[in-house]
Formats: sequence, structure tokens, C-alpha cells
Amino acid sequence: MSTRRLWADLRGVYIIWYRDVLRFWRDRPRIIASLAQPALYLFIFGSGLSSSFGGGGAGGFSGSYVQFIFPGVVGMALLFTSIFSALSIAWDREFGFLKEVLVAPLSRSAVAIGKALGGSTQAVLQGGIVLVMAPLVDVTLTPLVVIQVIPLMFLLAFSLTSLGIALASRLKSMEGFQVVMQFLMMPMFFLSGALFPLVGIPDWLKVLAHLDPVTYGIDPIRRVILSASSVSAAQAVAGVEIFGRTLTIAEEIVILAVFAALMLAFAVRAFAVQE
Repeated sequence: MSTRRLWADLRGVYIIWYRDVLRFWRDRPRIIASLAQPALYLFIFGSGLSSSFGGGGAGGFSGSYVQFIFPGVVGMALLFTSIFSALSIAWDREFGFLKEVLVAPLSRSAVAIGKALGGSTQAVLQGGIVLVMAPLVDVTLTPLVVIQVIPLMFLLAFSLTSLGIALASRLKSMEGFQVVMQFLMMPMFFLSGALFPLVGIPDWLKVLAHLDPVTYGIDPIRRVILSASSVSAAQAVAGVEIFGRTLTIAEEIVILAVFAALMLAFAVRAFAVQE
């Protein structure tokens, strides 16, 4: 690849990223409304079930149930924002903008990477807003914890955005994309361990949880976020077990990174076969 082509692709990645982030940032009602669901799960659903546990945690967790699901709610914000950011592809196709991008002198990988980075940035911004709620549920966030958790949030968001792009680029209507995403998102969220620990569950449910890529994103986020809190990381619930062995955070990161690379490759391929 020539230097001129490389700079053109990098500029294209930046412009696509900037356009998506700018559209998101200007849509303030969307940002505010998208916080309603995390707040609902955290303060209503979480508080209700916490009282059912007598104020205790879940499955051996030493803190409150609300503290346990807080990282899961952060992951939920990442999941929903990442997946629905890919809806812009169906929107751009509807109004002809996608065709203009695809006929531009850009590689298909630049288009896919730009869209993936744009969606990931939106998701991390949304997840960052949820992080601000941490003091309300007695979760401590030190500067070191924030520095450690943001790359984990970005990796999870990037993999999910790439998944959304790969699907959105092949679906021909916004309605079809929304139906497929709704079908995928809720199982991915509930199977990830966001709302309950993945210990003592039936074997068939554990298999499905291990096939869920969100599982390997929420668990390290939970470990890092709770590491500075008085409840600690609660070893009884932290970690994904495979064949009787608990995965380390580094291993979970590798699994999620491989999934992100595969989804990005599928997204690039999907753009390459666009008419």
C-alpha cells in the first residue's frame, strides 16, 4: 500500500469516526433517554432484588446485589449503544450516504474500522456516564480503576460494534436490523453474568454463557471495578470457569480480542461485497 493511499484511508477512518461521534453528541435527548434503562435496572430492579436477598449479595458475593450488578449495568450500556450504533449503516443506506462512502477512494477496511471506532466511542461515552453513578451504590472508583476499566470497556464495545456492523451491512432494512438485534441483544445480556453469578447454574446454561462474547467483557470489568471497593472482587463470583479452571483477566481479554478481530474481518468482507 502506498503512503498516499495509507494517509487517505487514515483520513477516511477519522472522518467516518468524527461524523458518527458528532451525530451522537449532538443528539442530547438520545443520550439522556438511553440512561433510563441502566437506571431502571440499577435502582429499581437491583434495589428490589437486593431487598429480596435481605440486603445481601448474590451467590456468595459479600456486597449488596446492587453493587454486584453495577458492572453488569455498565456492560449493558456498552452492549445496547454498540449494537444500535450500527443502525446508522441501515440509515445511511436508506438515504444514499453509504453508497457515496463506498464509491469514495477508500479501502473497505477503512470504512469498517471508522464505523467500528465511531460506535465504540459512543458506547464508551455512554458507559462512562453510567460509571458516574458508582458512588450512589457505594462502589469506589479510583483514578487507577478508571484507567484500567476504560480499555476493557472499549474492547467490549469494539467487538460488539463490529458484530453489529457485520450484520447491518448485510440486512437491507432498518426494520430487519432492529428485529435481529432485539433477538440477539437480550440473550447476550442475560447470559453474560451481568445480573447473576455464573456459579451453580445448570450445565446447559453455563455452556450458553461460555459461548456469549459479552461474558468475557463483563467479568473483567466487574473484577476491576470492584477491586477498589470494600466488597473486593468477591472471588466466589469473579471469573469465568472453563473445564474447572478460572480464566485470568488476560485470558478473557485475549478471547474478546480474537472475537473482535473476527467480527471486524466479517464486517470488512460484508462491505467488500456491497453492491
